[in-house]
Amino acid sequence: MKKSVISAALAALAIGVAFAVPAKAAGVSACLITKTDTNPFFVKMKEGATAKAKELGVTLKSYAGKIDGDSESQVAAIESCIADGAKGILIAASDTKGIVSSVKKARDAGLLVIALDTPLEPADAADATFATDNLLAGKLIGQWAKETLGDKVKDAKVGFLDLTPSQPSVDVLRDQGFMIGFGIDPKDPNKIGDETDPRIVGHDVTNGNEEGGRKAMENLLQKNSSINVIHTINEPAAVGAYQALKAVGLEKQVLIVSVDGGCPGVKSVKEGVIGATSQQYPLMMAALGVEAIKKFADTGAKPKPTEGKSFFDTGVSLVTDRPVPGLKSIDTKEGTAKCWG
Repeated sequence: MKKSVISAALAALAIGVAFAVPAKAAGVSACLITKTDTNPFFVKMKEGATAKAKELGVTLKSYAGKIDGDSESQVAAIESCIADGAKGILIAASDTKGIVSSVKKARDAGLLVIALDTPLEPADAADATFATDNLLAGKLIGQWAKETLGDKVKDAKVGFLDLTPSQPSVDVLRDQGFMIGFGIDPKDPNKIGDETDPRIVGHDVTNGNEEGGRKAMENLLQKNSSINVIHTINEPAAVGAYQALKAVGLEKQVLIVSVDGGCPGVKSVKEGVIGATSQQYPLMMAALGVEAIKKFADTGAKPKPTEGKSFFDTGVSLVTDRPVPGLKSIDTKEGTAKCWG
């Protein structure tokens, strides 16, 4: 009698183990949602997330907007991630304000949501942000442009090639950071376009791509053909701006600065197309994000920000072959060794 009871108990335990093993084998799933799947920055971000997910045994699904600014596709992706039972979402949001309600829905469903590169508005709408210090990235290229111009800075004619009309936080931070570094009062630091400095020719949007950069540059040239400094949201926009300038023989007149540090962008710095760029590290952002989701799934612990900051800072370096005194930078040889894309 006792033997049959023990056998039954062991059989029940065996059944329990049989069910437990497949549950563990199912592992952790995560989602990566980027602005596009064509921009080299987000291509590298996806590579970093994919490699780390494979290393940690995390199942990763990737989504992207059709173009930079396509928030509807990102909202749909969040819905899919919730329905699929993902443990976390990594998102580079196109509309940093408009996406907040969808992010809240995901968090309410128990998902860890980490903003990559672009902080949400408000930033605490996400559980954490892994990003470049975009304000600093803007300040570095603004200060470089100021020091490069020297005494001519007081008579500069400055144009801004921004991202989208919705003014996502990454756009605002880089734009306003450049102004601070260059010596322009940005007025409301949370808004683009309210400045009164007479040196500003104007702002236009690019959607973060070459064609957008070319058209925006053409528009600014129509406002003032004496423009001699251009801040661009990223390097594809910078290349488009250069193409527009070259088409009218003004490429040597204008100092172009940018942010990204992708391999094509660093090559553009080496060739003199871009004077200086602030290099960021998307692979690190994404890899750390996947690690954080895995840790959250295993322990429930959420990532903490860098000490003294409201986000986890993944670093930034000024890349130029024309260094200026008092401003730390790396040359294009070192920039190439660290670049992506």
